[in-house]
Amino acid sequence: MHRLMVTSATYRQSSHIPADLRERDPTNELWARGPRFRLEAEMIRDVVLAASGQLFRTMSGPSVFPFQPEGIWNQPYYQDYHWATSEGCDGYRRGLYTFWRRTTPYPSFMNFDASSREFCNVRRIRTNSPLQALTALNDLAFFDAAKGLAKRILVEAAPSDEARATYGFRLCVSRYPKPKELDQLLNLYHQQLQHFQQDPQAGAKIMEGVILPAKGADPSEFSAWTVVSNLLLNMDETLTKE
Repeated sequence: MHRLMVTSATYRQSSHIPADLRERDPTNELWARGPRFRLEAEMIRDVVLAASGQLFRTMSGPSVFPFQPEGIWNQPYYQDYHWATSEGCDGYRRGLYTFWRRTTPYPSFMNFDASSREFCNVRRIRTNSPLQALTALNDLAFFDAAKGLAKRILVEAAPSDEARATYGFRLCVSRYPKPKELDQLLNLYHQQLQHFQQDPQAGAKIMEGVILPAKGADPSEFSAWTVVSNLLLNMDETLTKE
């Protein structure tokens, strides 16, 4: 039934609302447009990992401990417990498998309105706060995904800057960028490339723990694409069901 609903022509419509349709059917009672909403916390993690090529799709098994900020579990009653970040593929599993402690839940999920699981909820209330943008831009798990997306762009796309920017954009939002959007991405890339070429130490911080996609790859180029990827993964359209 779920598959039938989400693959139907009605559900797959664009959420764009023309002026005449907004006037005729403001509450969408005629189902003339698709739904638009920000994805739930666990789904956002899945989308980001999938776009970056890092998502480990094996199903079932025990909970995992992905990246989270330092000090979250530094509580007096947690002396016998610590968050040991999962290694290898376990660190890139779906959000569904993330370990959960009700007194100290996974912080990025809470910023994206996940429930604390202390009681049953009929539905989650969606909010829009600065913490959500800060999480998508700065959280270690998101920034690690940006590095993965940059590596994928350099390996899988054609070698021109335009092709790489287009490929990264399509991986995140499943459409081709408009000319203005492509120009903005290229401007950002060239700006960042110049910055990392002039300040190699800044690029070295981004490159920590990263294996370059190929021998002889330019670290400044990789770092610049990482910044572009960080922007792409933080776009509203990336995190929203349009």
